[in-house]
Amino acid sequence: MFNRIKEDVLCIFDRDPAARHTFEVLTAYPGLHAVLFHRLTHSLWGWGLKWLARFISAFARWFTGIEIHPGAVLGRRFFIDHGMGVVIGETAIIGDDCTIYHGVTLGGTSWEKGKRHPTLGNNVVVGAGAKVLGPIEIGDGARIGSNAVVVKGVPAMATVVGVPGRIVKQPGSDDKERQRRAIAEKIGFDAYGTSADMPDPVAHAINCMLDHIHAMDKKMEGMCGAIKELGAEIGELHLPELDTCELRSSMGEDDLSGERLETGDDEAGKEAEKKVD
Repeated sequence: MFNRIKEDVLCIFDRDPAARHTFEVLTAYPGLHAVLFHRLTHSLWGWGLKWLARFISAFARWFTGIEIHPGAVLGRRFFIDHGMGVVIGETAIIGDDCTIYHGVTLGGTSWEKGKRHPTLGNNVVVGAGAKVLGPIEIGDGARIGSNAVVVKGVPAMATVVGVPGRIVKQPGSDDKERQRRAIAEKIGFDAYGTSADMPDPVAHAINCMLDHIHAMDKKMEGMCGAIKELGAEIGELHLPELDTCELRSSMGEDDLSGERLETGDDEAGKEAEKKVD
């Protein structure tokens, strides 16, 4: 029992930089209190003392703002950060080293008896306000974005966002990501890293363009090789080097440059193009 408590405390230091010392964690972290209460109520539930387990669980909910049904199964080193408004249903199963934030619901979608709540694998992170509903499985290492509503299973290492939840990062895409980085470095684009942790629509569009450029390069190489095999000579073409991409605001001087370009003034247009370059 004391080893489990020690693990629960130490995992908080690993995942919350605001934690300063053990006494603070033991006395001021409602997520830890809720987990400790659940260790007791889950044992009582297994011993058949169901009313007592529910009564202590209700007290823990009043004390911490976190509702965990005594029948739920929690893995080791489970961390609830902040915790207010968290609801974990009776048949929910949570693996080891999982982290969930405030406002998360692991709920059911049916009034039927039996398994009706989700199962989380190991190392799963569920963002604030997310709702994971139904007897679905969330794979190891998956990430559920804040306020997402997930009603279908999620494969391991995937990232899910939105309502309804949709996968924005597929597992096993390391080779494709390396290709994208190589093309990005080739054209001098230095902002690809913004999508490494949390994809967004703009980064997704850029990724699609990088994938398309990579495919075109491969196709052109194949075509040139086939033409050379037929005996044709292809002159060496030195492609111009691409400078680093830079996006400027449409206000201020660039606004003026844009107006000059629209007037059709060649000299002003060339001058504006130099400024943009």
